[in-house]
Amino acid sequence: MSDTPELVDWDLAAATGVRLLRPGPDATPEQARAVVAELRDGALRAREHVRAYTGLEVTGEQAPVAVVDRPTWVRSNVQGLRHLLEPMAERIQSRTMAGMPPSVRAMGARLTALEAGAGLAFLGSKVLGQYEMFPPDGAHADRPGRLLLVAPNVVQVERELDVVPADFRLWVCLHEETHRVQFGAVPWLRAHLVEQVGVLLGAAEESLSVGVVKDRAGDVLGAVAAALRGQPGPSLAEALQSPQQQAVLAEVTAVMSLLEGHADVVMDGVGPQVVPTVQDIRVRFQRRREQPGRAEAAVRRLLGLDAKLRQYRDGAAFVRTVVDRVGMTGFNRVWESAQTLPTAAELADPDQWVARVLG
Repeated sequence: MSDTPELVDWDLAAATGVRLLRPGPDATPEQARAVVAELRDGALRAREHVRAYTGLEVTGEQAPVAVVDRPTWVRSNVQGLRHLLEPMAERIQSRTMAGMPPSVRAMGARLTALEAGAGLAFLGSKVLGQYEMFPPDGAHADRPGRLLLVAPNVVQVERELDVVPADFRLWVCLHEETHRVQFGAVPWLRAHLVEQVGVLLGAAEESLSVGVVKDRAGDVLGAVAAALRGQPGPSLAEALQSPQQQAVLAEVTAVMSLLEGHADVVMDGVGPQVVPTVQDIRVRFQRRREQPGRAEAAVRRLLGLDAKLRQYRDGAAFVRTVVDRVGMTGFNRVWESAQTLPTAAELADPDQWVARVLG
């Protein structure tokens, strides 16, 4: 056992996540290769459609595309979380854990790893695609991230929805390619988002103290009980947040809502030109989003995934309203700087943003 164990046992987190993953849909090797090839081709085809629809031009090195399975997605996200959380972990260790016996710190690292692995295992069977700001090879801020497409999840959802596979795969690629274009065409965006997440994590350090956790234990238990009963209530993260954290998170959520809503608008805007069954896909996909089973609804609530779904809805409403008011060129002023991004209040009232940024 090391004398200075990490705050999280990252190797255990990855192993736990992979072990708890649900098996993917049945497919022969030939079928699997065909899916991978079609998703790679879809990402390339989507690039020009997204560029033409959005008016955004990617400059410099293009972010690579990787079509992956569920275990690879879990391992990659463990590495990304490690990269993001290590600075905070070092501060917590030096400030609050220095006097703890190594055995106690190691036990805490393992427990945290088990929790992280379980959460990633759940997400690993749900996520269709993801733009990685921190690829597993340790890319620096001056290099592009990586676009992941999770092949077994795409196949599973298209089967559950009973939609045309080729159309659904391209539709998914349009959404994920939009994220790659967002970060490729707006060079400052990744650094800004990382900075905001760093501020949020800094505020979160307070919540990791034993005293604060005890003070909010009732809120946490209430969140769990409400989720299990299917009643409205906060996620576990929200139950532990201080008012300061909630304010910071509102602004981070506004940015994420913009990115997700913009991608949803693009995939539906481009869709009729290249995806013949796009309307059928959208209706069935939206119904699936909004009508999870009871157990899945409880897990979504506790992991904060309900907030993620609200990002798609609220962000898309903002983008559509602004584009209706001032066109795509006017909307693209949003990408000029961090100051032109919508605030949480403006996201709910797009006319505020139009008045402030466009006069």
